[in-house]
Amino acid sequence: MFASILSAFLLAFPALFSIVNPLGGAIIFHEVTATQSHLQRVILARKVALYSTGVMLIALWAGTYILSFFGISMNALRIAGGLVVAVRSYEMLSAPDNTAARKQREAAPVSSAITEDLAGYAFFPLTLPFTTGPGTIAVAVSLGTARPDLLPSMGGFYAGASLACLTMAVLIWLSYSMADRIAAVLGHSGQQVVARIAAFLLLGIGVQVLLSGIVPVLHAAVSR
Repeated sequence: MFASILSAFLLAFPALFSIVNPLGGAIIFHEVTATQSHLQRVILARKVALYSTGVMLIALWAGTYILSFFGISMNALRIAGGLVVAVRSYEMLSAPDNTAARKQREAAPVSSAITEDLAGYAFFPLTLPFTTGPGTIAVAVSLGTARPDLLPSMGGFYAGASLACLTMAVLIWLSYSMADRIAAVLGHSGQQVVARIAAFLLLGIGVQVLLSGIVPVLHAAVSR
């Protein structure tokens, strides 16, 4: 059982880490919440981590059944997910920097109303599509399809893969909670460079997910 859990963890964690990229996501998180206080970022980081846990676990445990119920193929999910990720990352990559005057105008004292409004952004767009977006969902669903058929092995597989999801959620929480400190170490110029690199890599991930759905569809169409 331990060997099965460890094997599933080592399979799932690198796959999730490569596409979630919590350190790069922390820079994007800091950019999106640039005018907010550290306390508000910590609150949002906790909510994003919780939502991300739910997204990954639901996709892992029930993703294949949900897709089958609605008649959605994996390729369709990849195409839609790749488009969403690519468009959002392109907007981030090409968006101009905020001016100092705009930042001062948008800055406001912390209040319950502002915190409540920010909580609405915890799921969209901070969780979907930036943190655990369609690409992550596709990876988690793919991991779920790799489960063994035997019941004892299946239990160990889901335990190890779920542990990988929980570990990833902890990394998201830690990285996002310390996003302002990471940005302070990098400085303004370094922060802009890393943010652009992270957005570019996210664009590449979106295109790759998109191609992974389009190529099989085109291949099937040509084969006919």
